Amino acid sequence: MAKKICILALITILFSLGSPWIEPVAAGLPNGNRLKDPYAILRNSLPIEQKELRELQNKLEDTSEDIRGSRWSAVSKATSRSQFLVSNKKNQIINSVPEENKQKATELILNLKEELDELGQIANEKNKASFLKVRRQGLKTIDEIESLLITDDFPHQIPDEYDNLPRLLGRANVEIKTSKGNMNAIIDGYNAPLTAGAFIDLSLKGFYDGLPINRAEEFFILQTGDPLGEAIGFVDPDTNQLRKVPLEIRTPNFEDTLYGETFEDVGLYTETPVLPFATLGTLGWAHSDKDLNDGSSQFFFFLYEAELNPAGRNLIDGRNAAFGYVIEGSEILNKLGVDDKIISIKVLNGAENLKLKA
Repeated sequence: MAKKICILALITILFSLGSPWIEPVAAGLPNGNRLKDPYAILRNSLPIEQKELRELQNKLEDTSEDIRGSRWSAVSKATSRSQFLVSNKKNQIINSVPEENKQKATELILNLKEELDELGQIANEKNKASFLKVRRQGLKTIDEIESLLITDDFPHQIPDEYDNLPRLLGRANVEIKTSKGNMNAIIDGYNAPLTAGAFIDLSLKGFYDGLPINRAEEFFILQTGDPLGEAIGFVDPDTNQLRKVPLEIRTPNFEDTLYGETFEDVGLYTETPVLPFATLGTLGWAHSDKDLNDGSSQFFFFLYEAELNPAGRNLIDGRNAAFGYVIEGSEILNKLGVDDKIISIKVLNGAENLKLKA
């Protein structure tokens, strides 16, 4: 009961109060994403179109509800369909891969076939723990195959007016060390190139190292990135000006990325962005309640709480830009507060995808 009262009080605060660095939420909230697994969200946000592979991926992902309900006949049917797709559609999948990646794709398809054969046997044995373990590996193999489909040509247009801003033309992996433990996150430049680019650029500069958690709201967000001193963001030493990153959100139903506009601004009230705030540890870019395009360095971790996200709805989609997901160590987010700090953010891989300007 105490928790419910606390949540209701928080919702009241969020609807009634603004903030100097997070755009206040409002009624008419957009739908959230049914997926809460960060790996699944990242898989679905890849800029690829390969129907057989996507069907295979979705068949495996959709077994989650049947597993929870112990509906093993449905699980076996989905597994059999997945085995059929790998056996009978492998040529279509391999032919869609760029020539230089075909050999690797062929090897991965063979691995996937073995994993799905094992999965089918486990489904017959009705072993939930083993099924989830092998399915996780199968989906990881699908991840690797899907990554081979991506060409060097960046899939989305970035407006010329932002040519002076860094951009991440791909993905990067970062290790975030905090005073309560370490996390690993994937930063998605395919769907938020300017936001992800600013974050990776600042991480490589060591900008975040030692900065405190400057805002902590239970069941909602943890925010950091406010530099020590009077500055409220990153001041470019070449221009001596505050670098500003525009609000940047992609939606599946729009060809172009939205820049400087919320979903409300363009009349979208039930839309789900490509990168939704749908799981614990979603990384979001902060901006003031006065200007959607004045985000500079401050970012936040979304503290996904099921009771604040009923029926797939949430408070931030379409109002702030998501640019990545914590994939390991998200449990420590519930331990962090304003007495804690970011020790360091290290780019483990993907730095080569950062371009400092167009």
